Amino acid sequence: MKKEFLKENYSACWKFLKEIEWYIVFALGIFTLTFLVGFTFPIFFKEEIIKFITEMIASLDGKSTIELITFIFLNNAQASLMAILLGIGLGIFPLITTVINGYLLGFVARKIVSQEGLLVLWQLLPHGIFELPAVFFSIGIGIKIGTDLFKKDTKEKLKHDFKEGIRFFVFVIFPMLLIAGIIEGVLIKVLG
Repeated sequence: MKKEFLKENYSACWKFLKEIEWYIVFALGIFTLTFLVGFTFPIFFKEEIIKFITEMIASLDGKSTIELITFIFLNNAQASLMAILLGIGLGIFPLITTVINGYLLGFVARKIVSQEGLLVLWQLLPHGIFELPAVFFSIGIGIKIGTDLFKKDTKEKLKHDFKEGIRFFVFVIFPMLLIAGIIEGVLIKVLG
C-alpha cells in the first residue's frame, strides 16, 4: 500500500513537472539575469543588503547545528510555500522573489569573491544542488498559477495547479529543502 501510494504521488509529480518546466526555465532565466546584474553591478541597495546580511549572521551566531538546520530549513520551506501560494496574485510575488534573490546572491557572490577568491564559491555548491532547484520549482509553480488566471477554465486550472503544486511541495520540494538545510547547517558549523 505504501509503495503504491508513493509511486502514484511521484508519478503525478513527474507529470506536473512536465507542465511547469517552461515556467521553471523562465524563473531560472530571470534569476540568472538578476544574479549577473548583482555580481557585475553591486551598487543597488548596498547599505540595505549589508545590513540584512549582518543581522542574519548575528541571528545565527551561537546556534547549534540542529538549530541552524531547523532555521535554514524552515526559512526556505516557508519562502518556497509562499512562492507557490502567492502566485495567485498574477504571479507577481514569485517574480519579485526571483529578482530579489538573484540580485542578492549575485551581490553577495561578488563580495565573497573579491575578499576570498573564486574557489570559495565551491563551498556553496553542495547545498545549492538541492536548494536552488527546489526554489525554482516553487517559483515556477507560483508563476504558472499566476498566468493561469488569464486562461479559459481558470477555476479548474487553479484547482489543479494548487492541488498538484502542494503535492509537488510535499513530495519533491520539502525533501530537497530538508537535505539542503542539513548540508548548509553542517557546512556553516564546520567552516564557520
